[in-house]
Amino acid sequence: MTAVRIVGPRDGKLGQLGGIGVRFMVDGAESGGGFSLVEHPMEPRALAAPMHRHGREDEYSFVLEGRVGADLGGEIVYGEVGDLIFKPRGQWHTFWNAGDVPARILEIISPAGFEKFFDKVTDLAGRGELDPARMVALAAEYGTEVDLSSVPGLVKAHGLTFAMGPQE
Repeated sequence: MTAVRIVGPRDGKLGQLGGIGVRFMVDGAESGGGFSLVEHPMEPRALAAPMHRHGREDEYSFVLEGRVGADLGGEIVYGEVGDLIFKPRGQWHTFWNAGDVPARILEIISPAGFEKFFDKVTDLAGRGELDPARMVALAAEYGTEVDLSSVPGLVKAHGLTFAMGPQE
């Protein structure tokens, strides 16, 4: 059993994927595999990811700061501070910072496991070694399909930016 602990606002490994950050707060080993928890700070108008769908886990995005947009199987929704956006497994989805100021969400992933994907891609991005084909292949290892062709339409429709590596 994992020891009781407090995760402070500066605790946890940090990573960056373009305009979205990843702070690892609770992983599957700590939760007995039931869930993982990551924080995603997002730059203004940053698209988090291409449209994708998970075959193994559900995701819950709790909005802490800003305004977050999401495409949930073709339905566009917006979450404000205090809202929870539910992204069930098997549903195509993506999300973005829908505002001109930074946004921040807590992402609950259940069951745990997909946090390992974030760990790998943030490490690759930090070394400048992440490219679209590698990201898609890694996602597939974690039971996730990615539609890279969705990015231009999302960027245009919602006035967003998208980058997979560290921002210049």
